[in-house]
Amino acid sequence: MHVVPLLVALIVALAGPGLGSLPPATVLLDQAQHRLVIELPAVEVPVAAHGDVMVGLPLCQVLVPVSASLHSARVEVLDRSGHELPREMLHHFNLSDPEHRELFLPIGLHLLAASKETPAITVPRLLFGLPLVRGQRLIAGAMLANTTGQAYHGVHVRLVLHYTPAGRPWPLYRTYPWAIDVQYPLGRPRTGSKAFDLPPGRTERSWEGSPSISGTILGLGGHLHDFGVSLELRDVTTGALLWRGAPTTDGAGRVTSFPLARFYRWYRLGLHVVSTHRYRLTAVYDNPTGHAIRNGGMGAVAGLFVPDRGAVWPEVDTTDSLYQQDLAATIRSGTSDVMADMMVGHHTDP
Repeated sequence: MHVVPLLVALIVALAGPGLGSLPPATVLLDQAQHRLVIELPAVEVPVAAHGDVMVGLPLCQVLVPVSASLHSARVEVLDRSGHELPREMLHHFNLSDPEHRELFLPIGLHLLAASKETPAITVPRLLFGLPLVRGQRLIAGAMLANTTGQAYHGVHVRLVLHYTPAGRPWPLYRTYPWAIDVQYPLGRPRTGSKAFDLPPGRTERSWEGSPSISGTILGLGGHLHDFGVSLELRDVTTGALLWRGAPTTDGAGRVTSFPLARFYRWYRLGLHVVSTHRYRLTAVYDNPTGHAIRNGGMGAVAGLFVPDRGAVWPEVDTTDSLYQQDLAATIRSGTSDVMADMMVGHHTDP
């Protein structure tokens, strides 16, 4: 009896609508300025009555219109008149590639993740570039948060990318995104959410694994929710601490930003990691409220990676059960019932 194919078929059947059912994002290409803009459908953001109001944008598919190497990215939140809204409204923006795999897991590749604390991402365009191919299909989604007494109408979120056209002699290094989340491999059952409940006091969550190939981490950024203390990346095999980052917070412990770490220098490319070692990401929280906060915790890092000379980025196996479950959760994450489940209790009021 062929158990694995039957299991994969069952997962696909349970996944519901496939990628083809997702609505298209608006994709604007400015070849003169070497700029690519991905815009999600506009939504209404109501007044926050208690705590904060969370509004999910429809999950969309993106068809890449040009072959290029990306060297900068920023996310904008705009009203219907095109005026930029407060950065605090961006809970998260995710861009993923189901046709390629992650570095640490055999799931779809996470190209970019941004939130209110994520600054614009820029790397030297002559040195580094993330390759995209014309016709490549991506998935984009976002969620907004409103903590104010003001409603916002016709709000749209867009990702602005700058690129070097394919065929140029630069960039020198082809770079690839990578990510680790403390709720890997699949997060919360059914939704795939990487948020976890935050009890009073100190909490630590971690996940560890090995990269599929050896290479160098150029830099990384982190994501923590309010009351987050630190993120730490450690080589478990040697015991060496590779990086520790802390968010910038206000007086109430709310996260306002998370500085990007850049490891490349004129004399070195970055932090070298090898496929025979295990690496652990740890997120630390200190919740002073005296009560549990549902979905109050999250801990993730994402960055850019240059494979060692001769190393080839692994192919994605779409029949892998972990890949299928992760993709199904990604698609379900754009449905209204799952968004409602994720948003319940997402505030710090007792």
